Amino acid sequence: MTAPDRMGFGIFMAPFHPVGENPTTALHRDLELIEWLDQLGYDEAWIGEHHSCGVELIPAPEIFIAHAAAQTRYIKLGAGVISLPYHNPLWVADRMMLLDHLTRGRAMMGVGPGALPTDATMIGIDPLEQRAALEEDFEVLMHLLLKDEPISIQTKRYRLVDARSQYRPFTDPCFDVAVAAIASPSGPRLAGRYGVGLLSIGATISEGFDVLNLHWDVMQERAAEFGTVADRAKWRLVGPMHLAESKDQAIKDVRHGLDAFCDYTQHTVAAPHFRAAGATFEERVGWVNNTGHDSLGLLSISSSRHSDASGAFAIFARLERNLFF
Repeated sequence: MTAPDRMGFGIFMAPFHPVGENPTTALHRDLELIEWLDQLGYDEAWIGEHHSCGVELIPAPEIFIAHAAAQTRYIKLGAGVISLPYHNPLWVADRMMLLDHLTRGRAMMGVGPGALPTDATMIGIDPLEQRAALEEDFEVLMHLLLKDEPISIQTKRYRLVDARSQYRPFTDPCFDVAVAAIASPSGPRLAGRYGVGLLSIGATISEGFDVLNLHWDVMQERAAEFGTVADRAKWRLVGPMHLAESKDQAIKDVRHGLDAFCDYTQHTVAAPHFRAAGATFEERVGWVNNTGHDSLGLLSISSSRHSDASGAFAIFARLERNLFF
């Protein structure tokens, strides 16, 4: 598949907020940010789903998107990502098709296994079973989105009996769908099998960057096996950066928030790929710039890091840290 005509830009908003911040203030700041991005001509924004730990505050990205869509005109809005094993795929399909109609084609859907083990354990799901559950549920979800035939299936988490949605998506044949990936090839395997997009969330960290070529190869192999197309125009790379007039100014800027963000990755969130190193501010700045987790400094510094990815991709989405920095 040929490369996209131009690289688009977006954000990937978990969102992250300091523990103890007023949630009403935090959520409305998230909304205001998306309104600004719409005015500035950004292509898309992805909003995450989380249910615990007190930092990533949006439990239902579909609800947030429905509200944000009424405040914006052009920007595409993605549920990024829906923790699919937590939900009945029939209701996920129905909610996303409803959003597709309400936004007249500006809605997108990303899926993943779920990032926070505390989310899974609260509803009785073994975190070790989430990746296999995602593969099982995604097959059901894509059937519901693309086919008219009813589907019946029983899993450990739900039962469907002659299930089908009562209407089709607004976007023909379907809105944008993407699967999340960091280092494991499981996301690219799903994306290639169903011909959907890939959200490379760890694209700038060493573990994620080093496997971008592998992920693309996996997508192409699976697409050839199942008769779909691996399309670079559906590939999004996600990574954090903070730009300033100088590297020194960038480091000065992130004295507000960097320690809180690193504390969260070290002591709360169970994501080893993103776990910060160091105990002092200076050690953490070194970790940020040396591991590829972030880019602190001039546009030229960030561009050199992100330009050596696996060929062409469609969108670079900045990982948004909100009030951390």
